[in-house]
Amino acid sequence: MGNISILPIVLAAVAFFVVGFIWYGLLFGKAWQAAAGLSDEDVQTGNMPLIFGLTFLFEMLIALVLAHQFAMTGASDRAVMMISVGFGAFVMTPAIGINYLYQRKSGKLFAIDAGHFILGMTAMGLVFTQFN
Repeated sequence: MGNISILPIVLAAVAFFVVGFIWYGLLFGKAWQAAAGLSDEDVQTGNMPLIFGLTFLFEMLIALVLAHQFAMTGASDRAVMMISVGFGAFVMTPAIGINYLYQRKSGKLFAIDAGHFILGMTAMGLVFTQFN
């Protein structure tokens, strides 16, 4: 087993967080809010420090799992990207898809959220390739 370094884990989580900021802020903020059924008041009254803090912690956990996977396998840069994008597209996306089916969420919301997961995981992979 290879060593796991904290710096790429933190930077990968930051990369995923920045993707989310751009995705849900600048690119799809209003479309996501409408698809999620959230009013401006709902968004403004949320406990944003808690939401952002837990989001970053969850992204750290995802990055830690990826780092462990890469350390265990000695993955090449190509494999790092295949694993990262693959997790986003073929593990995380179907998982939220299953939940959205039972919650009767819209296809539009699914597409926005799935795109975020795939791009966020791609960003994490790119960070990890810089430390490989």
